[in-house]
Amino acid sequence: MSDDTQDETTNTPTASGAVPPKKYPKAAAPATPSPPSPPPPNLSNPPPPPPPNRLPPDVEALGRASWTFLHTLSASYPSTPTPTDRTNISTFMSLFSQLYPCWTCASDFQTYMAENKVRTESRAEFGKWMCEAHNDVNRKLGKREFDCERWEERWRTGWRDGRCG
Repeated sequence: MSDDTQDETTNTPTASGAVPPKKYPKAAAPATPSPPSPPPPNLSNPPPPPPPNRLPPDVEALGRASWTFLHTLSASYPSTPTPTDRTNISTFMSLFSQLYPCWTCASDFQTYMAENKVRTESRAEFGKWMCEAHNDVNRKLGKREFDCERWEERWRTGWRDGRCG
């Protein structure tokens, strides 16, 4: 008769009523599940491209994005702005020139704005002012200038001939 306080096979004390662990022969031990193998590659669907570079933008990328935003802003400016619209856009442009993350660009833009007051009387005037400001930067960088008579076609209505760009 066995003593219920000792393990029969090892004669080591056990807690009263505790069930000793099962002993398995080596070959009969339960197998641990192996991780599932990945599915075979689908040759018709290539892998996705690597994620875009997440580094901060350089001055050129920042400039392109900023001019796109500013021209789009001018294209959405009201054709007949209210006094509040005019004050808001003037305030925004002043703050933009002070907070722009490229300090030399910001300083140049502040100088331009001091010499060329933002024209807020209408969408046409504001859009043309923005184009002229952009052309001032383009001249400094040795880039070609844009025909400011066509700013609205470029940024608001689309090219008359239907092309994209």
